[in-house]
Amino acid sequence: MKVVCIGAGNVATHLATALYGKSFDIIQVYSRTLESAATLAKTVHAVPVTDLKDIIDDADLYIFALKDSVLEGVASQIPSNSGLWIHTAGSIPADIFNNYTTHYGVLYPFQTFSKDRSVDWKSIPLFIEASEAGSLSILEAISKQLSDKIFHLSSEDRKYLHLTGVFACNFTNHMYTLSQQFLKKIGLPFDVALPLIDETAAKVHTLSPKKAQTGPAIRYDENVIDKHISLIEDNDIKQLYKQISENIHKTSKEQ
Repeated sequence: MKVVCIGAGNVATHLATALYGKSFDIIQVYSRTLESAATLAKTVHAVPVTDLKDIIDDADLYIFALKDSVLEGVASQIPSNSGLWIHTAGSIPADIFNNYTTHYGVLYPFQTFSKDRSVDWKSIPLFIEASEAGSLSILEAISKQLSDKIFHLSSEDRKYLHLTGVFACNFTNHMYTLSQQFLKKIGLPFDVALPLIDETAAKVHTLSPKKAQTGPAIRYDENVIDKHISLIEDNDIKQLYKQISENIHKTSKEQ
């Protein structure tokens, strides 16, 4: 299968590399900058391109792995073709391609990606959707070569999955960043928090997140909470601590 990868960021890098490892023929890698396009293209033995007019029109699969804000603008400039167009975004509907092709879909890998970290694709849930049965069949076959966990999900429901990812991954990681800042104040490395982080994540494999919740907020221990707030210098973070604590307490009382 001939593939064009439009984008060279984190998701594009991991997906193109995984497909290449399954003997897909990655023909081109597009990016606005030659450096980014060339870096990924070298890995998958493709041709780097920086002009959308140079995208070939006879590929079987066109993967759009781009920022949400530029996706449709880029799609509108791709030469007309009969290949299957898919994007990898969590919050963009599949029919964003409706004005440009009749064969389109979504392959949304529910995972966080960084270029310098490998992932086990077999364990990553892949959520797919397509414009019609033929495209869905092709997309399902592609997905099964990557993962053992394939789910059909509508664009409307995928919005909630993406929201889940923001809370479970992006917001959680920001809390690690703040934690690292507090540890730095007393000269401790972030490593000291890793056993706590690992156990917190491990617990929800066997307990519901609600049952796994601990800490002063669950009982709303104002003595401890007020002391913590007094240690925080940034007013926005003070407010964040207070609001999260209040919400934890409220949630813990709900049946």
